Amino acid sequence: MKRSHWSIPYAVFLGIFVVLPLLLVLLYALQDGQGHFTLANITRFFSDSDALGTFAVSLEIAIENTLICILLGYPAAWILANKELNRSAVTIVLFILPMWINALMRTLATAELFNMFGIQLGKGTLLFGMVYDYLPFMIYPIYNVLSKMDKSYAEAAQDLGATPWKVFWKVTVPLSMPGVSSGILMVFMPTVSTFAISEFLTNNKIKLFGTIIQENINSSMWNYGAALALIMLVIIGISTMITGDRKDAEEALI
Repeated sequence: MKRSHWSIPYAVFLGIFVVLPLLLVLLYALQDGQGHFTLANITRFFSDSDALGTFAVSLEIAIENTLICILLGYPAAWILANKELNRSAVTIVLFILPMWINALMRTLATAELFNMFGIQLGKGTLLFGMVYDYLPFMIYPIYNVLSKMDKSYAEAAQDLGATPWKVFWKVTVPLSMPGVSSGILMVFMPTVSTFAISEFLTNNKIKLFGTIIQENINSSMWNYGAALALIMLVIIGISTMITGDRKDAEEALI
């Protein structure tokens, strides 16, 4: 048996569970209720004030959540990757441990804590839940890059007289940008498209783009819901290409 034959099960899996669903989304998005080809579902989004408003709110929440995750996640990742400050692998596990628990269970537990302490649900509780759920996805990519970083760059900068602060900003930060970019992509796009977190942590007072898609699908408006999902997929694809089309981080030091 050739080695290439071992890839057949994976190809079948991708075809059934990835390619086929995407083709169905595309098919429904480009059809009307009678199965005729149309672009009305796509153009409807740009004239739907409710969908556009929800999309704007989703972008706002996603940007705020991503910025908070960067501010909290980068220092945490730097500390975890610094062997002088962190000498135990247990600390790393504690940061990643929440990822082992189902996101829905974490969200329900967070909402119950807010209810227990009488905290009114709203944007603040939503951002808290978002950060709690997605912070590990920001920490781990940055930590992964920092832990594998070539220390000779920092040592060379120190030999040339750079202070620790300059070494951090001129060497460490530029070299860690691939990890930051990955973290941004892993936090920003799921935040825009999620719906369960906003429903449970705001009592559906704040709707995100994923909520609009869910409502249309639940109302049997498959075509418009698929069109919204397709728009979301296009945005994700563009974001992936933008973050993936980067020069080597070492060039940032020039």
